[in-house]
Amino acid sequence: MSFFRYDFGYAWPWTSGHLIAALVFATLAVLLWRARLPRWVATLFGVLTVWALVGAAITHVALRLSLPLVLPTEAFLSAQGGRVLDLGAGSGRASLMVLLARPQSTVVALDIFSESYGIDGNTPERLRANIAAAGAAGRLEVQMGDIRDMPFPDASFDGAVSAYVIDHMSRESVERSLAETRRVLKPGGDFLLMVINPDAWVRVALPMFYEHGYFGQKPRPDFWRERLVTAGFDIVEVGTKPGTLYVLGRTLATSTAR
Repeated sequence: MSFFRYDFGYAWPWTSGHLIAALVFATLAVLLWRARLPRWVATLFGVLTVWALVGAAITHVALRLSLPLVLPTEAFLSAQGGRVLDLGAGSGRASLMVLLARPQSTVVALDIFSESYGIDGNTPERLRANIAAAGAAGRLEVQMGDIRDMPFPDASFDGAVSAYVIDHMSRESVERSLAETRRVLKPGGDFLLMVINPDAWVRVALPMFYEHGYFGQKPRPDFWRERLVTAGFDIVEVGTKPGTLYVLGRTLATSTAR
């Protein structure tokens, strides 16, 4: 039932596009078969139908587009609690990730709440409703603001997360955002960066977007490792999950990358 509990507001091409394509391709396959055209034509649309169904499964099961994100590493905020900043919180998938995985934590969700990135009706109200659906409304604070110029004092947070936000930015904006993140974290604070990784899951589900924008520009682990080190983070862990590259940094140089 968790699939129907939340409303993250993603536009229909992301949530239903594959299923609509499957219906269209299947209909064409049947019509072409009945029209007794060369068999390979109907077979082609049958293959496209299978691809669309597989793409829908990847989008909603492997990539969890309609569900909260899952914490990719247990090393993040290993003390199990603290005040965490969600950079570019959107409709709340990363905020929910932290609140559900770290039940002793609180989250400050920071966003300019623009609709530029595929969320229809990207508002604080939608974010709050999703957090309330998880029973965690009392542990959420919403703040409007730009992650390149954060409205917080130095050393305000025990941890920070950024999921699929910073990789949309220009190099200059990336550097400013990471410097601001470093500034607002306490000594020893954790920063979990998650960016889109054009792996096999993404290539199968979204082949038409593979070379679009950030997919072809900044997915490399070394790129993000270097950006975090330059901003003043010690690298704790680098890894991948379906569709995701993650880098865990810490504000004290107490660990060795692995």
